[in-house]
Amino acid sequence: MKTEIITIGDEILIGQIVDTNSAWIAEQLNAAGFTVMRKLSVGDTREAILDALNGALASSDAVILTGGLGPTKDDITKTTLAERFGGRMVRDEATYIRNERILTARGIDYNDLNKGQAMVPDTAVVLQNLHGTAPGMWFETEGKVVVSLPGVPFEMKELMSAEVLPRLLDRFGRHRIIHRTAITFGLAESVLAATIAPWEEALPPTLHLAYLPSPSQVRLRLSAYDVGGDEAQEIERQFHRLEELIPDYFIGYGDATVFSAAARLLISHGATLAIAESCTGGALSAAFTAMPGASEYLMGSVVSYSNDVKSRVLRVSDHDLKHHGAVSETVACQMAEGVRRLCRTDYALATTGIAGPTGGSEEKPVGTVWIALATPDGVSARRFVFGQLRAQNIERATANAANMLRIALLHADALDI
Repeated sequence: MKTEIITIGDEILIGQIVDTNSAWIAEQLNAAGFTVMRKLSVGDTREAILDALNGALASSDAVILTGGLGPTKDDITKTTLAERFGGRMVRDEATYIRNERILTARGIDYNDLNKGQAMVPDTAVVLQNLHGTAPGMWFETEGKVVVSLPGVPFEMKELMSAEVLPRLLDRFGRHRIIHRTAITFGLAESVLAATIAPWEEALPPTLHLAYLPSPSQVRLRLSAYDVGGDEAQEIERQFHRLEELIPDYFIGYGDATVFSAAARLLISHGATLAIAESCTGGALSAAFTAMPGASEYLMGSVVSYSNDVKSRVLRVSDHDLKHHGAVSETVACQMAEGVRRLCRTDYALATTGIAGPTGGSEEKPVGTVWIALATPDGVSARRFVFGQLRAQNIERATANAANMLRIALLHADALDI
């Protein structure tokens, strides 16, 4: 069953708020087996709403609209739908009584604008909104369904879960859609595609592969539509083969990250970690402590932004700081060794670089970062040159640092610690 989502509101188009409603609705529809063909945002005008709705009805079985149901004059979704589907405006008594009770209890005057929230087209089935004053509305036309929901996220979610999805399933039945996502790190999209080309070409025709790249990782989604049988098991088998094909680049599934993968390996090995940061300014430590269970392995960290702290706290050589500079292999290694010694851990990571946008040179351009990893067997460092954007440089440095740790743990057959 094909669906479309239309979000209504000038505030979305001017960037005043971010449209999270359509993402959540799409997730719910897909989980229920409905295919989302398109998501569209339009402004608070009759023409824009009607144009979007008529276009959606021409190609889909059901359309979900959110927004434009408030009590003020700029909220015109309800009157526009009344025009589109005909009928006359009538008062829904259940909504009228509930709204009066709610607003009176809050000390809000139940004026004509608020009373108008209970007026709905008599061509609609009213969906009772238990958390707000604007009811949802369900229309049917020529075998197709149009649902109008309030734009307030918690009101929309309750109506979608309690009213809309059960009605859609009853009306159209359940179709089976399977999505499974694997996470990779360390290969650019084009390189990854070339590396796994034989695996991709051998996929069964019932499975569809999508590449979903981001600055720090590439997600691979396998999907099966309108199927039965063992497609779920087949997806698992195919991803197991993929993991065997690219073991150093395979992070995990779903919402896995390079940080969660490294943390999982630290815990499984019973190993501990310390972190010394300069250019990343605590972002690497924050990425680990944002995950529950970090106290099992993360012993401490030092944000050694100045050379003085590198020298006094981490015991980095003043001579090396002067002659090689803070952004150098030797300083990165000494930072990792220093924080490992200070916190008495098995592993330590260190970052030092030029995040930008200023401070670069011909020898060390903006985006240059040295990342060091100290282990029970010694210390090593790797130089990266990322780009010109400060936030992106910090993000990439933190992710690549975690990945260096992950790779080391992945290849540690046994730890004598």
